[in-house]
Amino acid sequence: MTSTRSEQIAAHRPRYQDELAHGLERFFEPRRSTCPWCSSSRLRGRLRTTDHPQHKPGKFALDQCRSCGHVFQNPRLSADGLDFYYRDCYDGLGEATMARLACSPLAIRLYRARARAMLPFNRPLLWLDVGTGHGHFCAEARRIHQDTEFHGLDWGEGVEIAARNDRIARAYRGSFVGLAGQLACQYDVVSMHHYLEHTLAPRQELAAAHTALRPGGHLLVEVPDPESASARLLGQWWGPWLQPQHLHFIPLDNLCSALAEQGFSVVATDRREPHVPTDLTSAAVNMLKSVLPGEDLPWLPERPGPLSRWARRLSLLAVAPVLLVLVALDLLLAPLTRRTRLSNAYRVVARRD
Repeated sequence: MTSTRSEQIAAHRPRYQDELAHGLERFFEPRRSTCPWCSSSRLRGRLRTTDHPQHKPGKFALDQCRSCGHVFQNPRLSADGLDFYYRDCYDGLGEATMARLACSPLAIRLYRARARAMLPFNRPLLWLDVGTGHGHFCAEARRIHQDTEFHGLDWGEGVEIAARNDRIARAYRGSFVGLAGQLACQYDVVSMHHYLEHTLAPRQELAAAHTALRPGGHLLVEVPDPESASARLLGQWWGPWLQPQHLHFIPLDNLCSALAEQGFSVVATDRREPHVPTDLTSAAVNMLKSVLPGEDLPWLPERPGPLSRWARRLSLLAVAPVLLVLVALDLLLAPLTRRTRLSNAYRVVARRD
């Protein structure tokens, strides 16, 4: 018998409350005094924020290197912190929400655009999607690359769900860096869509891609653009900051240089098509979550009372028309936004030499 969401929350609450009783300090590594990208000590504070998506407790800081422009979480989440803040986001309690987002018309358009980006360069037989989640990109990309076999790799159980649902032909669960040796020279394409920003060591991930690719194969990368004007205008409410899960924000020039160091030739860059037209909507949702009465979540100390629950429902009903208008504005402005530095993401295609 399937349990209700309330029952699932109640079942999760003891573990979360026990973890929180020991404090948040163990969820963070010591603060860095140098840039993890170029080792410069010329750092400045870029952002201080909270966990807008899940509302888990804690405050998070992003610093920026004045020498190379790299933006990074500082102090960074520890292994315990990664486990705590990722849990029930993409899987578990968050699985149903993520599944709805992954199957939305906007997501499907983005998946298809990413798949078409490879058409001028490669007709792959084997494609590895790293950070594949539940494999929805692969299912859509297969419609465009009909002769391609898609494999997926991820840390979470979503990659196994993707295989069970036939979205991918083969699932690898674990670290790409750790698994790269057994995947050596197997793939014509490796893709990383909004994956590198989640990783502890992006350069090692690029090296793993070089190992997994056949000579002449292609790496396809999309990441949030820390040089986006939207990031400056919207501040802590900018959706792609996604704290505390996003650990690194890599300027385009930095990524291109790192690819060359790893033995790749960059064959295309694009700041237009990868733009995800949700900036106004996601910023409004983040603001709204910060002022709404709390919902019933296992990492919060108490369940909200009846009055709080009703206040939350009525508030959501009241703002729903505004959110619909913002969704429409994001979509209507997208063609213009893509042609300016307001675009919030970029794409790189690189060939393994």
